[in-house]
Amino acid sequence: MTPKPHVAGKNATAQATRHVDAADWDALAAELDTYGGALTPQLLTPAQCADIAALYEKEELFRTTIDMARYRFGSGQYRYFHHELPEPVAALRRAFYPHLLTIARDWAVRLRRPAPWPDTLDEWLAMCHEAGQDRSAQILLRYGTGDWNALHRDVVGDMLFPLQVVIGLDEHGTDYTGGEFLLVEQRPRAQSRGTTNVLQQGHGLIFTTRDRPVATKRGWSAGAMRHGVSTVRSGRRHALGLVFHDAA
Repeated sequence: MTPKPHVAGKNATAQATRHVDAADWDALAAELDTYGGALTPQLLTPAQCADIAALYEKEELFRTTIDMARYRFGSGQYRYFHHELPEPVAALRRAFYPHLLTIARDWAVRLRRPAPWPDTLDEWLAMCHEAGQDRSAQILLRYGTGDWNALHRDVVGDMLFPLQVVIGLDEHGTDYTGGEFLLVEQRPRAQSRGTTNVLQQGHGLIFTTRDRPVATKRGWSAGAMRHGVSTVRSGRRHALGLVFHDAA
């Protein structure tokens, strides 16, 4: 039997949803077009962040734990939630989907790719499950001093949503140092370009799962991107990962 998730108050859930809806989505879309990543305004209070980070100790909420060093992914741990997500996590995912869907469809047009994503997240996840991608991909990450995440792309099957979100749960500079979020773009016939972002507590970063449209002299092309986390110099860093497809 799948364990029941921790449930936060309805007010906290509604507040998080309002914050997602109130973001300047035109500005966020422009940032994504330029860099492949965009920082959101504050979505969660410090208390809400602490509540979500504390879920890491509730093993019954997770389907598996990944030791990154074992798989040569870097150093640190992350845990995949069961499908029955804690309500704040589920609410944030639902709130983000329609906004990200608009951007995803625009990118698909520019890259002359199919846009298979329906209007609702539930419909899209049902399509993932029908295609054999039926494992939850929502993650809670924990890094300690010296931990890091190797540059990678999160491709877990053919049913892919092109954007995802990571939310910082600890206070940079107080709870931990280092641990910046890295984005590296592989540019055609040129050296790669990197950007770094500090995840402030309660703020999110939207970033591309695989690639983004890049304007060239011949039209739009796909700019491949990878992401990772720089070495945590001190303390402990937690982050919540919201993924909009399920895993094979």
